[in-house]
Amino acid sequence: MADRRPPRRCVLAVVLGMLVALSSGATPSSGAPGGGFVGAANPPKPGDSPYSYVSQNLSSMYQATVVVTGSDRRYRSAGFARCLRTVLVKASGNPRLAADPRVDRFAHEANLFIASFDYVDQLAAYHIHDDQGTYDRPFNLTVRFVPAMIDRLLADLGDRPWRGDRPVIVPVLAVRGVTTAYVLSAEVATGADQRGSLEESASELGLRVRFPTDAELAGWGVTVDGFPSPHVAPPADWALVTGTLEFEPAAPGWTGSWKTRYQDREYVWGIRGVNFDKAFQNLAAGVAQIASGHGVPE
Repeated sequence: MADRRPPRRCVLAVVLGMLVALSSGATPSSGAPGGGFVGAANPPKPGDSPYSYVSQNLSSMYQATVVVTGSDRRYRSAGFARCLRTVLVKASGNPRLAADPRVDRFAHEANLFIASFDYVDQLAAYHIHDDQGTYDRPFNLTVRFVPAMIDRLLADLGDRPWRGDRPVIVPVLAVRGVTTAYVLSAEVATGADQRGSLEESASELGLRVRFPTDAELAGWGVTVDGFPSPHVAPPADWALVTGTLEFEPAAPGWTGSWKTRYQDREYVWGIRGVNFDKAFQNLAAGVAQIASGHGVPE
């Protein structure tokens, strides 16, 4: 008869976050899923739009997840620091904070801003075969920060939380690889990895993505040739980003060229010689920077 008991590593992964949180002085979050508040955050005022993405997901604006090696203390501080930088950018909408040298000293003390954290073993379902499998396994480290402390830290940095409505990124992109070319629609099979990459990049900034369908793109007159110019009047909550993503062997790497019109102003930016993950990070960061009022993307 098959052993139906859960693997010991799975059980440990579930309880590990509780134990390490208590040992570090942090406490588990009691925020309600999808809309709860961690720490002393001020909830949205009654007059705020009940459909505001931020108001419905405020707690998620103050948490981040990174991949670390092992669940002991060796890489925990580095993981905390990376999560703090991610949350500062997500909460404010200011991508420049990610590399701001003023954040360095706060990143070294990131544990002081933490409400709770936990680990999830990416390989929990697999048996351990050697000593390396015991210590050097990849874990997702999720850190939840105290919103009021992050808000004060942003103020110390001369910034502020981004409480306004956040637009939905609607990409209209012509992708031209080494052997293939296509418009990145919601259905095109070749673009599955790229859709996932853009969604992840947007999520780290507290943004959502809506990929147009093939039928919508055809109706907008979008083809893979040239720079996309869709014939559509986007709703106010869209950040319609047109552009091209081309692989250039001479770069070497992908070159992304983006354009959007937001609140009656046109913005153009891009990046060159990177993998497509970095290209989509650049696209999403540009939208966040524009919509949050932090100037023109570089």
